[in-house]
Amino acid sequence: MSAAPTDVIKDFLTNTAPERVQVAADRLVARDATYISLNFSNPELKKIMPWTGTSSGPEAFVSTFARVATYWTIKDFTVQSMFGQDEDVAVFGSFTYQSVATGNEVTSPFAIHAKVRDGKITYFLFMEDTYATARSFSQGGHWTIQSDPAGPAFDVHPEASPS
Repeated sequence: MSAAPTDVIKDFLTNTAPERVQVAADRLVARDATYISLNFSNPELKKIMPWTGTSSGPEAFVSTFARVATYWTIKDFTVQSMFGQDEDVAVFGSFTYQSVATGNEVTSPFAIHAKVRDGKITYFLFMEDTYATARSFSQGGHWTIQSDPAGPAFDVHPEASPS
C-alpha cells in the first residue's frame, strides 16, 4: 500500500536540500511528472530564474531545487498548512531567501498544488510572489509603470527593499 498523497509531498519537501533532492526525486517523482514553476512559460523571467516554466520528470525537480539553493541562501521555508483530497494536495506557507549575488533578502508566501498517484508525484505547481523574488536580484534601475488606465504612470525603483 502506497503512502498517503500528503505524506509523499511532506517527504519530498523535507528532502529538497541539494545533497538530498536527487534521492528524494528518484524515490518520489514519477518519470513523466509535470513540474510548473511560477508560470507556464515566460522567456523574460527564465533569464532571471532559469528553472521557471513547465518541465517534466524527476530531473526537473532536482534542477529547480538545486538552482534555488545556488541562487539564494534559504533562511526559512515554513509549511503552514497542508491538506489533500484523493490525489490532490495543497500546501501553503512562506519562505525567506537571501540572494547570493546581491545580498537582498525577500520573504514570500508560497502555494503548491500537487497530484500524487501510486506513491509518486505526477504534478507539481509551485507559486510565489515572483515580483519580489525576481527583485531580490536587482542591482538598480527603475521601471515606469502604468497599471491604472485612468491613473498616472509612476516609477518603481527595485533598489528599494524587495520584501
